[in-house]
Formats: sequence, C-alpha cells, structure tokens
Amino acid sequence: QVQLVESGGGLVQAGGSLRLSCAASGRAFSSYPMGWFRQAPGKEREFVAAITGNTYYADSVKGRFTISRDNAKNTVDLQMNSLKPEDTAVYYCAARLSSYYSGSLFSGTQYDLWGQGTQVTVSS
Repeated sequence: QVQLVESGGGLVQAGGSLRLSCAASGRAFSSYPMGWFRQAPGKEREFVAAITGNTYYADSVKGRFTISRDNAKNTVDLQMNSLKPEDTAVYYCAARLSSYYSGSLFSGTQYDLWGQGTQVTVSS
C-alpha cells in the first residue's frame, strides 16, 4: 500500500524549532516531487515547500523553513526554525506519483497522495 505518514508535530514557543518528517512507503519516491502544505483553522490549505531536484518555498516561510529528502530512507523532512504563532496549522505531506508534471508545484492539485497530517502549534 502506497502511503505517507507524517510525524514530528507538537507544541512549541514562538522562536522555537520543530522538524517534521514524512515517511513514504509502498514504492520508491526518490524521483517524485514532494511537498508540504498546511491548513489553519478556518483557512484554506496553503503551500509551504516542495522538493524535486530543486527546492521551492512560500514567501511566508522562506529563510526559516528547509525541506530536504533522504532517498535511502524514503523520507522528506521539513525543518522549521524561528516559528511564529501564524505557523500554527495542521501540516500535510504530499507526493506526486510521477516524475513528470506541468504547472506549479505550489498547487495542491499537482499531488496524488496525501498524508493524514500532523498538528503544529506555536504559542506566543
């Protein structure tokens, strides 16, 4: 079964750090675009970061968050530093199940598989 499982969420004070991890199983994901999205209460899901051979970030997290992948472990991580209360959300890992894509990886419609999400809460 092909699936994504996120971990690493939790409660942290503003200015702190968290590292989210997404474990992929069922096939090798090394050649697939992978992304992180988030959804805060009452708000639409928004793009956070993506990785192919390059990395892409939303302006709101650029310089604070880093996306990386370990192909040997079939994982994609999101290192989040200098966290702010507005980063509070459920964070979702996503994968496109093909190496090929057209359009922007900033759009959730590019992704075929989603994890269940992990809660990140940043207190002020």
